Amino acid sequence: MQIPKVLLVNDDQASLYALESLLLEAAGQQVYELISAGSGKEALRQVLLNEFAVILLDVSMPGMDGFETAEAIHSHPRSAGTPIIFITAHYADEINRLKGYQRGAADYLFTPVIPQILQAKVAVFVEMSKKNMLMRRQAEELARLNQDLRVQRLQDLERINAELEQEIRERKQAELRAHELSTRDALTNLLNRRALIQQLEHAVATADRSGVGFALLFLDLDKFKPINDTYGHEVGDELLRQVAARLTAAVRVADIVARLGGDEFVVLIEGKSASANAARVGRKIEMACGLPFDIGAHRLKTAASIGIALYPQDGADAQALMKNADTAMYHAKQHGATPVQFFHEELNVREREREQWTLELRKALAAGQLELRYQPQVDLHSGQITAAEALLYWRHPQRGLLDAPQFLPQVQERALLERVDAWVIGQSCAQASLWQSLHRGGHGGQSGAPLCIWLNLAAPQLHAEVAHALLPAMRRHGLAPGSIGIELHEKLLLGAAEPLGQLLTQLQNAGVRVALDDFGSARSSLAACKRWQLNVLKIDRHFVHGIGVDEGGADLVAAVIHLARALAMRTVAIGVETRAQLETLRALGCHAAQGDLFYPPLPAASLLEQGGGADFPSKTPSLLNNED
Repeated sequence: MQIPKVLLVNDDQASLYALESLLLEAAGQQVYELISAGSGKEALRQVLLNEFAVILLDVSMPGMDGFETAEAIHSHPRSAGTPIIFITAHYADEINRLKGYQRGAADYLFTPVIPQILQAKVAVFVEMSKKNMLMRRQAEELARLNQDLRVQRLQDLERINAELEQEIRERKQAELRAHELSTRDALTNLLNRRALIQQLEHAVATADRSGVGFALLFLDLDKFKPINDTYGHEVGDELLRQVAARLTAAVRVADIVARLGGDEFVVLIEGKSASANAARVGRKIEMACGLPFDIGAHRLKTAASIGIALYPQDGADAQALMKNADTAMYHAKQHGATPVQFFHEELNVREREREQWTLELRKALAAGQLELRYQPQVDLHSGQITAAEALLYWRHPQRGLLDAPQFLPQVQERALLERVDAWVIGQSCAQASLWQSLHRGGHGGQSGAPLCIWLNLAAPQLHAEVAHALLPAMRRHGLAPGSIGIELHEKLLLGAAEPLGQLLTQLQNAGVRVALDDFGSARSSLAACKRWQLNVLKIDRHFVHGIGVDEGGADLVAAVIHLARALAMRTVAIGVETRAQLETLRALGCHAAQGDLFYPPLPAASLLEQGGGADFPSKTPSLLNNED
């Protein structure tokens, strides 16, 4: 059991011993515990470690006297209320007695101390401490009891709450099961006809408010009835379940898949670009359903005929849209060569054209029909060729030589576009390596920075796959930093997220330069240019062509160059065709230019005939010196 503690503080060992002898009897009887300190500082340490019933404090001590010690003890929150009895040998010293009471003394005694008075005063404070300790213990016990009661009540409430929650869950599950029985197809767990009609009506109302349409795909399996009749209903049911699973896997999470009955299914696609998304999803469904189905010991093959109707152009309400999607599906079933059909024929024509471009580009990539041409960029101060933009061309067997803008917009298959980018990266890195070797071998004359080949990527977005293809290729060919650059269209920076910034940082750290292409063709974010520290800003050709033609044309170009200078970016003007444009650009401080005034896009061999490396001779000195 805890007992009160009494602290004796005196620097004189004889006086300290005398005081201890007066209190030892009670201390020996465990009435209280007696602790001694030989200085004010030691007393403060004891006060920090223990709680005392009373402190007997000598007034006259070297260093820190009793009054200073008392003031320090009472300044601490824990010992602010500890009673202090001052003891002094200066009898009848009224000034010090007053000072002691001002320091919070409970009493003031003179030596020699009368033992009975000292013992009685200490006993009073010890008894008060005991009562305080008892009250604290009782309060703690009461708090524990209250806590136990609160815990018990809380446990009871939690148990009751858990029972109620379980009951609510069971009711909700029962309601959900009842709802699913009314809205879900029992065989495939897809939405049933009733639920689909509700979803369609909601989609119509949403489209009317937002002005954004949606697409409806109506799907029917080929040869399902013969399969059902030949192998039995159990096999037919399993086939429908597997088809439902493949449909769900082929669409986005937000898209809705429903079974109307029999072998008829419907997919609802909402959001922007519904027509393009519907065609893409339709092809995925067609390919998924064209793969064999393993059911028991049987490997079955079927196919899907898909009709697509768009809201609002193909129907004013849900029923009309369903009817027209069904009509398009029957049209697809009658034309087996094109199993995905739009309700409007012009959409089918456009989609067939896209498919034809995609098919032919895939063949062109395998047959080596693609080629790169390089349009030099000329430094407007020195006249030297410092970079070249790699431009993609397709030597089409029937259409002749096509540049990238004539065919890439027709291709929407991302995997194919990424293969084209990988090919462009491989060809460009190999060409950069060749030019660097010629430069080191002395074909270029003076030494200098490597000629940078700027790449235009076919894929609409910059993905990590670019770094996975480009960086190993650069290492494999031993390219110096600055040998390869990537041109980003302004639209890539609109609302660009952090992953794009991380990818740009990765490329730049590996020595890849980054340019903002066609500045001014979209609402580019100057903050993004500064944040990601792009290297080059390419001035849109429409701005360049406005020099000397449009009112304020030169002023617009000057503003762009000024912005680039503020962002620490080099400027390259593209599409330069006249000497007047060249002179204006030079006067405005543009760093470099490219265009037919200098060179058209050239095959690598033709460009190589004029020199090699970073010090290509150029036909521009005469232009820069105003010579004819």
